[in-house]
Amino acid sequence: MKKIILSLLVIASCNIINAQKIYSTKTGQVQFNASSPLQKIAAVNNQVDSKMVDKTGQIVFSILVNGFIFENQLMTDHFQENYLETSKFSKAEFKGYITNISSVDFSKDGKYNITVDGSLTIHGVTQKVNATGILTMIGGKAAINGSFKIKIKDYGITGLYIGEKIANEAEITINCKYE
Repeated sequence: MKKIILSLLVIASCNIINAQKIYSTKTGQVQFNASSPLQKIAAVNNQVDSKMVDKTGQIVFSILVNGFIFENQLMTDHFQENYLETSKFSKAEFKGYITNISSVDFSKDGKYNITVDGSLTIHGVTQKVNATGILTMIGGKAAINGSFKIKIKDYGITGLYIGEKIANEAEITINCKYE
């Protein structure tokens, strides 16, 4: 009898642990905009890998930097070789938490304002980031949209045109639809 009760307790605890849901995508989108009055500097990456845990609010993004595409190939080449040095720093990553995850009802369709705190690593440099966005639930599927700004030089990115043709700050916009 004791073995049966112990087995039931183990099964029940496993079900509680598994009650959280992990939402994921490999086709998220990140846009990068560092345009200045002199030149449009904008790119998009549609190969963003992201995971989000509903109970804890943990969220991660992993981006292959050479997946950013600009309007012309020359800009893409300069971005990858001269500024982001993708041969040395192939990925950008974000690891953090949705700090107000308790305000999101994952079982109910709707739009929820969220705040995200975490660490963003670009070009081998990690900085704290705080951003706001909207988490949308439709038919049990989640989507996140948001944006934030970073100072390019804070990530050790240097170059002749930063502050002239390239803005000192870049706006990062995230659009992810999770399964």
